[in-house]
Amino acid sequence: MSERKLPVITGRGSSLEPKGRFAKLEFQRDLDALDQELEDLPAKVATEYFADDAQSIISENDSPDIPFRYSLNPYRGCEHGCSYCYARPTHEYFDLNAGIDFETRVFVKQRAPELFRDWLCRKGYRPEPVMFSGVTDCYQPIERHLRLTRQCLEVAVEAHQPIAIVSKNALVTRDLDLLSPLAAKRLAKVAISLTSLDQKLTRVMEPRTSSPEARLRAIRELSQAGVQVHVMLAPLIPGLTDHEIPALLKAAADAGALSASYILLRLPLTVEPVFLEWLERTHPQHRDRVESRIRSTRGGELYQSKFVERMRGTGEIAEQIRRTYHVFAKKYGLDQSRGVELDVSQFRPPTPSSGQKWLFR
Repeated sequence: MSERKLPVITGRGSSLEPKGRFAKLEFQRDLDALDQELEDLPAKVATEYFADDAQSIISENDSPDIPFRYSLNPYRGCEHGCSYCYARPTHEYFDLNAGIDFETRVFVKQRAPELFRDWLCRKGYRPEPVMFSGVTDCYQPIERHLRLTRQCLEVAVEAHQPIAIVSKNALVTRDLDLLSPLAAKRLAKVAISLTSLDQKLTRVMEPRTSSPEARLRAIRELSQAGVQVHVMLAPLIPGLTDHEIPALLKAAADAGALSASYILLRLPLTVEPVFLEWLERTHPQHRDRVESRIRSTRGGELYQSKFVERMRGTGEIAEQIRRTYHVFAKKYGLDQSRGVELDVSQFRPPTPSSGQKWLFR
C-alpha cells in the first residue's frame, strides 16, 4: 500500500498521505475498523507550527535553469496547499508526507533574521542577489503574525543587500515601506505568481493563497510604489489553465508588470499522486484530457527531470504553449528582460548578531 487517502479535508489542497521516500515504517488501516475510523476523522485539519532549529538560512543552487544562486526560506512546508507544489517532497526529509502533512505541519525558522545577518557578515562574502522564497512561500499566512520575512528584509535594508522575492500572496504589499526604498536604489524586485483568473479554480487548486484579484492588486500597488514586478505564469497546466495565457498576460500588463515568464507544470516524485488525486476529485471530467496533455509534453511520462526541458516540456503541445506565450507577451510588452539588474556594489556588512562591530574588514 503506497499511500493513504483520507476523507476530503475542506480548505486543503490534498487529502493524501503518500508514503515518503525515506519512511522506515508503513501503516495500513484495519479494514474492520475503517468505517468507524473515517467517521471519527475531522473534516478540517488545523495547521501546526514547529520550531526549526536550522543552523543556516541560505540555500545555494547550481541548477542551470534557475536564475538565482542563493535563496532564503523562513518556513518549511506551506499552508497555501497548492496541489501542484514542486516543494512537497521536501517534507519527506522529516519523515512526513508530501500530502496533508506538507500543508498542515509547517516548520518555522525562528532565528532566520539572525542567521541571515550573520551569513551576510561572513569574511570574503561577495555580494549577490538573494531570492526570498525559491522553495516555499515566504509570505504564507503565518508570516502575517511572525513577520520573519519582514525582519529579514530589515537586515537587507541595513546591509544594502539586493533581494528578489517570489510570492503568490498579496501580503507582500505590507512591506512596501521597506521594498520601495530598496527598489529606488535598485536593490529589490518582486515576482508574483499568477496561475489563473478563475477564482473558482484557484480556490480549490491553491486553497489558502490570495485570490487572482488580490494578486493583481498587489502588482498594481507594488508598481505604483516603484517596485519592479515580474509576473510568473507558474505553473501552466496543459488542458486546464494554458488557455488563459492571453488573459493572464493582459491582466498583468494592465496592472503594471514589466516582464513575465512561464513554467510548465512539474510533477516530480510524490507531487504526482497528490496532483492526480486533486484533479480526479475536483475536475473528474477533465482528468483524462489533462493527464494526456501533460504526457504529451513529457515524452509520454508525467515528468522528466532534464534541466531546461523540465521547465518547458517538449513536443507539439509544449511548442504551442511556447508560441502562444511569446505572441501575447510581445503584444502586451512583457517580453523584455526581467527589468533593471540589481546593484550589488552598494553592499555593506550589517552589524553581526553578536553586536560586535567591525574594526577592520
